[in-house]
Parts: sequence; C-alpha cells; structure tokens
Amino acid sequence: MAICEHLSQAADPAARTPDGCEECLAHGGRWVHLRRCLECGHIGCCDSSPAKHATAHFHESGHPVVQSYEPGENWRWCFVDSQMG
Repeated sequence: MAICEHLSQAADPAARTPDGCEECLAHGGRWVHLRRCLECGHIGCCDSSPAKHATAHFHESGHPVVQSYEPGENWRWCFVDSQMG
C-alpha cells in the first residue's frame, strides 16, 4: 500500500507544550501517551487517555497527521486515511 498524501506531506513543527498534553496541563488532567500534531505542533493525549485530546484536536482543526511524542517512538498516524506511516 502506498503512503497517503497527508503522511507524505506532513511537516515537522516544534511542540507547543513539550512538557505534556496542552489541555491536560491547562486543566489538571492526566494522560497515558502523547501525540504531536504535524501541522501545528499541538501536543495531545492519546485515545487510551481519559480526555483523548489528540483525536479531539483532529476533529476541531482538521489537521490530519499526528506523530507519537513518546521517547523512542517514531511512528505517524493519518486520521483521514486511517493509515500509519
């Protein structure tokens, strides 16, 4: 399977909140794993986290690709095409 257009065109922005999930930090929430939006640098918590802020950011912004923000992980995910890269 070929890599989707969104994954092939993803940028590499700096993390907006390198210390953790932007919304959880602001409201005292907790997260399990972190994801970085490859369009704007938003850091959100994964779908195993109570608030699922990374997916919520996709639904609010339409930014299609996140990358794991966990040490040692390098994978990316396109929400639009449900494809890993």
